[in-house]
Amino acid sequence: MNHQNPIITLRDLKKSYDGTTDVLKGINLDIAPGQIIGYIGPNGAGKTTTVKIMIGMIPEFSGEVRVFGLNISDHAQDVKKRIGYVPETAALYETLTPNEFLRFLGQIHEIPGPEIQKRAADMLRLFGLKENADARMTSFSKGMKQKVLIIASMIHDPDILFMDEPLSGLDANMMVVVKEILSRLAAKGKTIFYCSHVMDVVERVCDRIVIIDKGTIIADGTFDELQGMNKGESLERIFTQLTGSSGQDRLAEEFISAFERDRKP
Repeated sequence: MNHQNPIITLRDLKKSYDGTTDVLKGINLDIAPGQIIGYIGPNGAGKTTTVKIMIGMIPEFSGEVRVFGLNISDHAQDVKKRIGYVPETAALYETLTPNEFLRFLGQIHEIPGPEIQKRAADMLRLFGLKENADARMTSFSKGMKQKVLIIASMIHDPDILFMDEPLSGLDANMMVVVKEILSRLAAKGKTIFYCSHVMDVVERVCDRIVIIDKGTIIADGTFDELQGMNKGESLERIFTQLTGSSGQDRLAEEFISAFERDRKP
């Protein structure tokens, strides 16, 4: 158990977009430094909304949100300097090259030119983009753009990394690299807040898993703890049981049966 002061604190966090439907219905969380938190839930559960509130992108909410002990409502800019963010969908400045884009970010974070140049070169090489460092990103594949986004989120050495479906578009080898990077960052005391639908990755990488459904936290613990409460099932099975998303086997069988009926003379 980590007894350090929380690096993130959420108290009775609520959010409504239209004044009638609550997207978040009172989220309470304490996250310690060095944890890799898997934050999972069905589509529309409130995952991305939670992240955008914590990083200061959504200023209107009720409840209390503290990051580094700072109230996000009063200190959003101070918090943003110390965090990294990989959004689920993002638009890059595609007319720039990776080197130009990363130099631009380095200037924003006031990193000396030689230092940002070295960091960019090292990270582009690690992610297999050394040969593309000076190519316009308009020609990049989805996976290549995703690599640049991940590098951009880490280039200023943030204390907290928020990642929303970060492995989208990456091949299997690069997924292994990213998972190893996350483990090493956590070992150095960095905190990772990881949203994903890829259950097996969450199961293997995250040391704490929080399941949210319909704006409410319905489970919170290590994978072993969640397994112990759910008859040793896989995270995918635990997730479907807790969120009521059952019936996939039946739907798959009906889908296959429809094809079989079409083939019959």
